[in-house]
Order: sequence, then structure tokens, then C-alpha cells
Amino acid sequence: MFECRTFITVKEIAEVLGVSESKSYGIVRVLNKELADKGYMVILGRVSRKYFEERFYGVENETEVKEVQHAGE
Repeated sequence: MFECRTFITVKEIAEVLGVSESKSYGIVRVLNKELADKGYMVILGRVSRKYFEERFYGVENETEVKEVQHAGE
């Protein structure tokens, strides 16, 4: 199956941020509304990976997030 790296899913957001999937849906709704307000087309349940990374403090990949989490322990 083809894996699309252009968009990040609710499940991936939950894993990266360590939150529930329902919280992730809320995050996706907010980010997609911001993009829609700027005139971009959006896909429900997914958001642009690049936009997600920009909005969450420059987090570029899951490895970087885990490094930050371990540093705080």
C-alpha cells in the first residue's frame, strides 16, 4: 500500500504528541480550519505534514520529538 508522507494522520499526531486520538482530531480540525481560511483545500482527518510541523514548534520528525521527551525525564 502507498504511504503518503505529504499528510499526517490523526493516529500519527496522537503518537508524536503523546495525546489521545480524540485530542488529535481536535488539533486536525483547528489546523485544517486555518488552512481553509487561507484558501487551501483540506482533507478531513489529515493535515499537511509541513504545516503541522511548522505549527508545533518546528518539530521536524518523530525522532526529534522523542529526543525532547527524553531530555525532560
